[in-house]
Parts: sequence; C-alpha cells; structure tokens
Amino acid sequence: MKIRFYSSLRNRYWKRRAEEIRKLVATYSDSTFTTALGHHGELMFDAALPTGGFMPRGRKVRAYAGNEWTMSAHDLDRVFERDGVSYGTEIKNTLDYIPIGELVVKLRMCAHLSLRPLFIVRMAPRSYIEMVRRAGGFTLVFKYQLYPHGHARLAETVREELGLPVDSPAAIQDGTVQRFLNWHIRHLPAATP
Repeated sequence: MKIRFYSSLRNRYWKRRAEEIRKLVATYSDSTFTTALGHHGELMFDAALPTGGFMPRGRKVRAYAGNEWTMSAHDLDRVFERDGVSYGTEIKNTLDYIPIGELVVKLRMCAHLSLRPLFIVRMAPRSYIEMVRRAGGFTLVFKYQLYPHGHARLAETVREELGLPVDSPAAIQDGTVQRFLNWHIRHLPAATP
C-alpha cells in the first residue's frame, strides 16, 4: 500500500504523525479485517430486514425459481421476499462504491433470475442509483461503514483521526429498514379485481 503525505515545512514532527496515520490505514485496510467487514454488513442486514417483513430465501444465489445464471461466476449475496416480491440483494459494507462492472453484472443477474434488484450500500453516486431504479429496483444507502461491535474504539479512531464515515452500531436503525419498506409498499403490483 502506498500513501503520500503532504505537510507544511513548519510542521517539525510530521514524520511521527505520518507514521501514526500509516499504521491506522494499514489496520483498517488489512484483508482479514476488510473480509470481516463484508460478512458483518451481511449479518447486520440479515437481522434487520426481517424486522420489516423481508424474509431470507437464499444466500450466495446463482439460481432462483427455476432460472440459473451461467454467464459468469458471480452470485447475489441474498434473496429476500415480501408480499410475493423477491429481491436479488447485494450488500456492500465498503468505503468505495461498488465497481460499475459488478453493478451491471448484478443488474443483469437480477433480470435473468426474475428478481427485483436491491443494492444495500454505504454510499452510491446518483448515476448508480438511477441505473438500479430504471431496472425496477431500490438502492438502500446506510451512510456509515459498519464495524463489528468489538471494534467500536477503532471505528471511533478512524472517524476522528481520518474523518471517514465509519460506525459500530449494535443494530441497523429502524428508519433504514423503514425507508426500504415504504418504497416496497409504494411499488407493489396493483391488485387485480
């Protein structure tokens, strides 16, 4: 990992501060930790979505309801269902946006598997949100990267020292799930008489 530091010539102890920042970045960038963050985000939403009535129907999904995705090795993190509507779900607990190529593939997978797209992400640009909307889906933005509960002190340090949007909540806020539930209800297929 390469980090470039800039400092005023008047800052006498910049090397000490640069080393502290380098160590902090190395800690939260460690591959073991970033993998744990991904799993933690999935677990947090596995627990949160059923509170809104969205029930899990599959994990690491490549096939659903008689359809199978064979065009790449990708899978969808989850399938959740409510009111007869199934959502192909991607959960991204990262500081970076989901790569555009991956977003496109996941949207194609949802279409192929007859699933409504649901992207649960820390943040996304408007263009991504619009792509998901045009595909009939929803982007649920949760704003803060979710650190495991035992890493609250690291989350606080990263947030205070580097100004990054990280947090270590005990659960997903009810309002986050409610935003998706409200959207879901507004977009239910009209009942036929």
